[in-house]
Amino acid sequence: MTPQQRIQTELTAAMRSGDVLRRDVLRMTQSALYNVEKAQRRPLTEDEQLAVLARELKTRRESIEAFRAGGRPDLAEPEEAAVAILADFLPAPLTEEEVRSLVDEAVVAVGASSARDMGKVMGWLAPRTRGRADGRRVSELAAQALAQADLAGHDPKHGT
Repeated sequence: MTPQQRIQTELTAAMRSGDVLRRDVLRMTQSALYNVEKAQRRPLTEDEQLAVLARELKTRRESIEAFRAGGRPDLAEPEEAAVAILADFLPAPLTEEEVRSLVDEAVVAVGASSARDMGKVMGWLAPRTRGRADGRRVSELAAQALAQADLAGHDPKHGT
């Protein structure tokens, strides 16, 4: 079952049970998916659906930060509930150690030897971490690994 199909099923269940917050979050998410489909004039792949869900989740998290910084915890709480609802539709997030392991694997896989290879490394990592890890954090870890490779003049994983 695709994320979009799951959202439709969960939306119907939320409407029947009277769960207003869940219903509203799922409707907004369904609308975001529909808008992307209309813009692209074709049905979305499962990966594209997950990317839309990840973007919605990121938007909600940014809203939480803004509301908390603005002294509005009353507005942050519903957003936190929305994050919990949306997170159920995404694959389990990667741990820090799993991301580091993937970065090391990427450096070896693309033969990266310096910071100039950042694009290759990120190109290899992006499909493997999308929706499962913060892109900024993945980029930071990749930059650190490449900086170490650049300084050492060899592959950080294998010492070559």
